[in-house]
Amino acid sequence: MMNKEPDATQQTRPRNAGENNMYKDMKGSAHRLAPPEIAVKAMPEDERVWVPQAEGVWFRPLMLNTLVGQWCNLLRVRRAGVLSRHLHPNPVHGYVIEGRWYYREHDWVAETGSYVFEPPGEVHTLVVPDDCSEMITFFNITGSMIYLDEANKHVGYEDVFTKIDMCRAHYENVGLGADYVDQFIR
Repeated sequence: MMNKEPDATQQTRPRNAGENNMYKDMKGSAHRLAPPEIAVKAMPEDERVWVPQAEGVWFRPLMLNTLVGQWCNLLRVRRAGVLSRHLHPNPVHGYVIEGRWYYREHDWVAETGSYVFEPPGEVHTLVVPDDCSEMITFFNITGSMIYLDEANKHVGYEDVFTKIDMCRAHYENVGLGADYVDQFIR
């Protein structure tokens, strides 16, 4: 026998909460199988939390999701000029907290308070203008970051695992301990 669509005059109502036990396995406010939340001060007071990435460039990990291949971090730049030419196979979301930057391939400038969406597969060259002494942007990246030269030849990459490795080495070196990064890994 085939199921009939509900009559338009009948209202669909949720099951009575007593009929299911979806909340019986809660651990605090989350399901027991859910990873723990992360609640940290985004702008750390301890400078050692910033991981050096290149000359005048650091990142501050906020969440490193190994199941999805995603990372959320703050990027801090204290030098002008080209940071990198790269692409992402997946979308990227950014929010400028301080300063400004632009992509050489576009005619817009991301300034304090700007939100930026980067579509998958777009090649762009991140530039910090000469008159910007510090830029800090929150980025949410899934997948990888593929570095390219001017001929579009791959010259390097980053993903959540290379980010974790960079953090472990840096935190060990500055006395926080390699496991300091574990609080950000999910």
